[in-house]
Amino acid sequence: MYDMIVIGGGPAGVTAALRACELGASVALLDRSRVGGTCTNDGCVPTRVLAKAARLVRDAEQFAEYGIVGAQPVIDFPRLLAQTRQIVDRVHEKKHILDHLAAAGATVYTYTGGAHFVDPHTVALSSQTTLQANKFIVAAGGRPRSLRFPGSEYTLNPRDVWSMTRLPRSIAIVGGAATGCQLASIFAAFGVEVRLLEVAPRILSYEDEVVSLTVAEAFRQRGIELITEISGVERVERRDDGLAVHYLRAGCAHVLPAEAVILATGWAGNADELNLAAAEVAHERGYVLVDDALRTSAPHIFAAGDITGRMMLVQSGSQQGRIAAENALLGLERASSHQIVPHGGFTDPEYGSVGQTEQQARAGGDYAVAVVPYADLDRAVVDGRTLGCCKLIASRSTHKILGAHVVGEQAVEAVQMIAAGMAAGMQVEQLAELELAYPTYTAILGLAARQIQRDLGTVPVTASWRALGHLRVAEWERSIMLSQSAVPPRRSTPPEEAGEPTVPAPLLEVQG
Repeated sequence: MYDMIVIGGGPAGVTAALRACELGASVALLDRSRVGGTCTNDGCVPTRVLAKAARLVRDAEQFAEYGIVGAQPVIDFPRLLAQTRQIVDRVHEKKHILDHLAAAGATVYTYTGGAHFVDPHTVALSSQTTLQANKFIVAAGGRPRSLRFPGSEYTLNPRDVWSMTRLPRSIAIVGGAATGCQLASIFAAFGVEVRLLEVAPRILSYEDEVVSLTVAEAFRQRGIELITEISGVERVERRDDGLAVHYLRAGCAHVLPAEAVILATGWAGNADELNLAAAEVAHERGYVLVDDALRTSAPHIFAAGDITGRMMLVQSGSQQGRIAAENALLGLERASSHQIVPHGGFTDPEYGSVGQTEQQARAGGDYAVAVVPYADLDRAVVDGRTLGCCKLIASRSTHKILGAHVVGEQAVEAVQMIAAGMAAGMQVEQLAELELAYPTYTAILGLAARQIQRDLGTVPVTASWRALGHLRVAEWERSIMLSQSAVPPRRSTPPEEAGEPTVPAPLLEVQG
């Protein structure tokens, strides 16, 4: 009997197994196929390879502007997919996951075909082997959510992209969240006619509105047709020249022709495949139900990663795996909160976010916000990539940073710095005074911070300067901050609710 069995070899499961070994437990890790999880094998990593190819195609459009003579590249899609598989293999070789697990003392069972519970302390593998443990961590991940309607068998899910033999001439993507938008951006760059269908009023509806609107405008400029507020897909019909998507919008029936249809309609947990009833573990809609300590309804069984349905990201799954292992073996009650989780998407343009959206901050009634366009950024002008913006949100009462949302080149990289600052309790004045390298894309964070600094009244300005109205600041400009005693009283009412522009003119006047 093992001290712990971990079901699932993705980031959550591998992290849990390694941490359990560090704590001295005897551990078995079970995976139905190849360890590494969805993100490494057929999710984030291979998709990022396609996004890299798409970015290279896009960059070639600038050759003439920079005095480079060369033809526009053409995508060899089978060759690109072969390269994608090679890169996935190289990532596996770099990680040495199996070697690390073996060195730590874990016993690994791969290609199990799907483990399932026989009783609260026993799991069975497809080979009829049974294993027992005192504690369990269920980290069995998830899969693309499938929709059932007439003709759904003609559709693809995001995992099917890796088995495509050629690029379609046209494609309809159902689902405008992160996965659907990334695929839409990639296929459009490859010359495919793309239409993106979404139930919500806007794509990327879980992101801040500035992210959604900016990416949508960029998509339209790229020729991607956005069809929002659909009521759903009624059926997909096969025709001689391809497929036809029948959908409802505003009570009217519409037909959309496409050579291929991809359903990017969410991510379902794999709880239904584990016979959790035998272990007395509660689950709902494919997800295992857990408390804040990641404990299931069975006191000796914990869960981590996508299967909890909480924060389905690699970085969050790894953290959950570590917390679940410690809580299970040490009897701790450490909570999994996910308050500061930088994330983003490798669309064109990229987007990255962390912390509160402006809508969330508005509900608290105590915030200042600045939006700086990429056109104000020298690096963006140099690179010819001026599409995008940075929105920074800070508390008016504490001056601490509440969130950041960046759309544009290297956006995902930029928000990492904000996440680190938020974790350290950074105030916006500290960000404003950081001597960030020039010219860089990350410098846009300093520009936004200095706008908020003026809004909060922590920078002295003369009456004549204030009369000029809002002026844009240069990346290399710095202002001497006032001492706290010189800061005027702060308001609790957001500026737009007080009838002022979102980023008002400087508040402080300096006499003489």
